[in-house]
Amino acid sequence: MNITQVKDALFKQATIFQTGGLQPTEELGKSWIGKVLWGTEGETIPSNFDPICTIFINKLPYVPKELISYQLLTIYMDFDVFNNLNMDNLVSFFKIICYTNIDELHKINEQSTKIIPFPLTPLFIDNDTPAWEDSNSIAPEIEDEISRLESEEGMEYYEDIVEKIYSTHKVGGYPSFTQSGVYFGEDYPFVFQISSDEKAQFNIVESGSFYFFYNQEKQDWIVYCDFY
Repeated sequence: MNITQVKDALFKQATIFQTGGLQPTEELGKSWIGKVLWGTEGETIPSNFDPICTIFINKLPYVPKELISYQLLTIYMDFDVFNNLNMDNLVSFFKIICYTNIDELHKINEQSTKIIPFPLTPLFIDNDTPAWEDSNSIAPEIEDEISRLESEEGMEYYEDIVEKIYSTHKVGGYPSFTQSGVYFGEDYPFVFQISSDEKAQFNIVESGSFYFFYNQEKQDWIVYCDFY
């Protein structure tokens, strides 16, 4: 394989989000950081859970197949998660609500007490790549070809293959691990991440991210965190 062929095999599509930059609106279909605007009648959220994100899946330019049946995700977080980051699965500190029908939603307008809310603008990318340290995300045959090109032709992964590592709020693509990557098996693929956001004043320890892995059959989540 040459460099172009490696890129074709490695690159993934994803939706990344730009924070702010537009006149805020609270219309149905708008994604937000720091705010949950919509829910259903009778929903109960524990008082220690803070609304951190609204993601309208049905409005995104790219969605992984594991989430395609949903129209909206809302995410609440218990900030005590930061005292428990050594746990293998942080899902108990998150409440992730998946809606398949937005026709039944009503305005709830729950705003975070710790994050400055901003609308999120989705942007399509088709060149997402993993960090080289995240060998679990690279197919073994592609990893072998990259190693061969580095050895035989002096290629550099970050200079010649990677166009950008997207360490931002993202649906689909690769988790942008800052440390060595983790792998939870084929049954729990990576589906989205929520990252440190300077504009929203949301810092995950040291410019880190929360990564969300989803088992579609069990409707079960794994949440992982890493940081610099």
